[in-house]
Amino acid sequence: MNADPGRSPRPTTPDQWDEAVLDAIFTQSDVGLHVLDTELRVVRVNPVAVGVRGIPAERIVGLPATEAYAPLGVDVDEEMLREVLATGRPRLDHLVRGRPFTDPRSEYVFSVAAHRLLDAAGRVLGVVLTTTDVTERERAQARLRLLHDAHERIGSSLDVERTARELVDVTVPGFADTVVVALTDAVLRGREPGLRSHDPAPLLRCTATGGTESGPRIPTAGALLLPGIFGEVLPTEPRLLSPEKDGAGGTRLVAPLLVRGQVFGAVVFQRAEGAEPYDEDDLELADGIAARTATCLENALRFTREHIVMTALQSWPLRQEEATQRAVDIARRNQPDGSGVGSWYDVVPLSGARVALVVGQVDRAGLSAVATMSRLRTAVYSLTTLDLEPHELLARLHATTLRLAGEQETGPGGDGATASCTVAVHDPVGGRLDVARAGTSLFAVVRPDGSVDTRPVDDGPLLGGEGPPFACASLVLPEGSTLCMAPGEGGPRTEDLVNALAHPGRSPEAMADDVARLLAPDRVLLVARTRHLSSHELAEWTVPFDFSAVGIARGHVEEQLRKWNHPVDPFTATLVVSELVTNAIRYGAAPIVLRLITDSATLICEISDAGQAAPHLRHAKAVDEGGRGLLICATLAENWGVRYTPEGKTIWAEVEAEEETADD
Repeated sequence: MNADPGRSPRPTTPDQWDEAVLDAIFTQSDVGLHVLDTELRVVRVNPVAVGVRGIPAERIVGLPATEAYAPLGVDVDEEMLREVLATGRPRLDHLVRGRPFTDPRSEYVFSVAAHRLLDAAGRVLGVVLTTTDVTERERAQARLRLLHDAHERIGSSLDVERTARELVDVTVPGFADTVVVALTDAVLRGREPGLRSHDPAPLLRCTATGGTESGPRIPTAGALLLPGIFGEVLPTEPRLLSPEKDGAGGTRLVAPLLVRGQVFGAVVFQRAEGAEPYDEDDLELADGIAARTATCLENALRFTREHIVMTALQSWPLRQEEATQRAVDIARRNQPDGSGVGSWYDVVPLSGARVALVVGQVDRAGLSAVATMSRLRTAVYSLTTLDLEPHELLARLHATTLRLAGEQETGPGGDGATASCTVAVHDPVGGRLDVARAGTSLFAVVRPDGSVDTRPVDDGPLLGGEGPPFACASLVLPEGSTLCMAPGEGGPRTEDLVNALAHPGRSPEAMADDVARLLAPDRVLLVARTRHLSSHELAEWTVPFDFSAVGIARGHVEEQLRKWNHPVDPFTATLVVSELVTNAIRYGAAPIVLRLITDSATLICEISDAGQAAPHLRHAKAVDEGGRGLLICATLAENWGVRYTPEGKTIWAEVEAEEETADD
């Protein structure tokens, strides 16, 4: 049978078959092939090989692989290739990246497999590399990783500004060279967005920005952005924008921050000039990131609105005139049209008819200042129950501020919150004033003779700043002295302040009006006129350091209650005093002082001694003959505690009169 003259002859030997297969692979396969000799020089490549995309093969054949592929940005791993040559173990799925001349703006990823070549005698000839374009696979995985990262990192707190900052941190530089996040003013103020997706392009405020060194210029945070940055109309879904008019920067992508049709803001992603442009897959990724951010913003906004309501209810203290009027007469000022964000004052009643006057301000703008202020005020109320000295109270408040600053950190490089605070404790028994100051504030003392001291205590380090020790001082003020306190830096000139305060005969309300006119609208003001307890409110005796004096102390209490015609049960009061005096003699040191302070239906019993041993409440066994003193006091008294002084300690107990019940 005659052969077909148009058909190629069939291979008749294995070598011919090998040559045919090799020729087909090199000329027809879509897998890139690179043959290197033992010196890692290029011997042969096929047309689809990554190294010759856009380059004639003859330009790289004979060159070392590192030199041949360097212009394409490919980093040849010579160590890996020599290991394959030496061991014969193939290397699979080794990823390399490069930018072919045919598409220099895009980075391609190739999966490389390396196999050793041997001749028939087993001698090593070189290594063959197969390369497969896996760019789309790697890009898809990178998008999934970025989306997962966004879900993990965006929304770590219920703070609007921090959420916007997290969006920037997640997407720069992996997705964009420049990111601008802008929100509506209503959202930044904790209110409903107030915009719908069908409204015209709104004015938005730049909330967070970020970019690489090669990225385009970005606006400053807080700037008001014109609608043009987001296009003529704010889109309802991510879309690509045309290049900027001046031609600076690369492609731009804008994505709205929408939840159920409500516009919270928008985000603009931009790549540097010459970088790979955004495509349809990037639009889908931006949509997922923006949706996550918008949901987190809605959660943060809901929390912020509820928190603002709570803060509005708790921002200013309940009036404490009944509890503190024995020690001070108070006048307060808070301008309702001022922002007052982060500023507060408190008047806290303490044991022994004393009173703590506190003013403070969080040195941070924004909604987070309100949260920090509220938590610091709560800490102040809690710490005052420990009867600490003012400078010790500030030291513990400093530790609280550091913890709050760590919780509210706004990202890498963010500064934690600091606060200024002044604490003054007035004792109406002797007129002693203990004051400590963190940071700078307005604090002046006006004596009854009209003299004004505008710096009775130095400025101290901020809470959350350098920390203790804080500036402190102790003064003894005559009755009728006036304290003027306002948080924050700055204030009126010293001459103006002295003129406003140098008339002590006026009421605290009148003095507060004059000083408030000198302050900015967002400053709060506290004016306090000091009082001393009279003989109708205070009685005091020195008790001999002997157990026989317990009966004498009971007699003093009974006699004083009769003089005051006090409604407290005499048996209860004398029992409490006898137990406290007994403990002072047994565990304390001389001298011992018994003090009674009356307040209508309440009797305050104080026993002071020179000992520093801390009393503690314990439950005695049934067979014990003693050890029940403080337990008896805690059971009979409405409240009790201990405070320490440089001279020793004072144990106090408040005994309430029993309420009279109406006969049936």
